[in-house]
Amino acid sequence: MGMGMTALHVAVLMGGFSSERPVSLASGNPCADALEAEGFRVTRIDVTRNVASVLAELKPDVAFNALHGPFGEDGTIQGILEYLQIPYTHSGVLASALAMNKVQAKRVAGACGIPIAEDRLMQRSEIGQTHPMAPPYVVKPVNEGSSFGVVIVDEGQSAPPQSITSSEWPYGETVMVERFVRGREFTCGVVDGKPLCVTEIVPVGQKFYDFDAKYKPGGSKHILPAEVKPNIYQKIQSLAVQAHQIMGCRGVSRSDFRFDEERGEEGLIWLEINTQPGMTPTSLVPEMAAEAGMSFGAFLRWMVEDASCLR
Repeated sequence: MGMGMTALHVAVLMGGFSSERPVSLASGNPCADALEAEGFRVTRIDVTRNVASVLAELKPDVAFNALHGPFGEDGTIQGILEYLQIPYTHSGVLASALAMNKVQAKRVAGACGIPIAEDRLMQRSEIGQTHPMAPPYVVKPVNEGSSFGVVIVDEGQSAPPQSITSSEWPYGETVMVERFVRGREFTCGVVDGKPLCVTEIVPVGQKFYDFDAKYKPGGSKHILPAEVKPNIYQKIQSLAVQAHQIMGCRGVSRSDFRFDEERGEEGLIWLEINTQPGMTPTSLVPEMAAEAGMSFGAFLRWMVEDASCLR
């Protein structure tokens, strides 16, 4: 690694204006710190709608994408970077857009034989007073990350929750109604087309891995490598790699799973793929990388060196 390489100018894109702004800032700042410690010249960019002119003027060697949610994760910023011909980290335009749309991602994954939970795409106005499918089921906004707007409907509930059809609902009109899969929650990162270890996420006190469980200290425990039968462990890893390849992801991704042990191997369901997984030092994927012997700095250095256009 010669000195010429070390002085690469990396723009860390973070913040933005989606509901995941705080999550992105929580990722972006530690990434920028670690990249500086690795010897890169780093500029932190809090992304606003004039990001294209900011980047055109700055002309960084690489854009490190630490954005989350719409505009940052859905192919939009990736398209801007392609136009500006600035190499960038993570996935390209198509994979980003595809993975961000939970429904289309499931259609593609399911068509390729990845096990998914049955779902229906609905306008929330259609849900009304009667259950759209036998409970338990989950209602998810189609294009939100971080469990925003996710509603779980239990067997005992006589009607869907009022919040879904309320005028206060901020998550758009189209929702996915999906069979709720009981059981344990697993996740697996993929780097450079190869799986990292499998992590089990154990919520502490919460019923499921919601926003607080993800981002509040002590909201969930991460057990890695996960303690589960070898056949299930390997299946999770191979499905994570398969999903990464099918969606056309690049760099780093993370697939999330549910596993209902009572149903054996049939009980393993792929939920979604994240093309911009959280990047704080205690986030799931950096933890997995650490377990594989990669320090946070070394992991981010790999991502910068992997950056390209036409991803």
